[in-house]
Amino acid sequence: MSLEQRLEALKVRHSTLEDLINQESSRPLPDDIEIHALKKEKLRIKDEMEGIATRH
Repeated sequence: MSLEQRLEALKVRHSTLEDLINQESSRPLPDDIEIHALKKEKLRIKDEMEGIATRH
């Protein structure tokens, strides 16, 4: 997988996580632990995307 393909896959996953966070947050009783885990994963992906962008 090229860096461009990896970066695109990360962007898609990042967007998916954003959608999941929004869905969970809009529930009547959102699961704060799940939201925290999703945000942590989203941040990890953002960091990886930035790392690829600076190396590329």
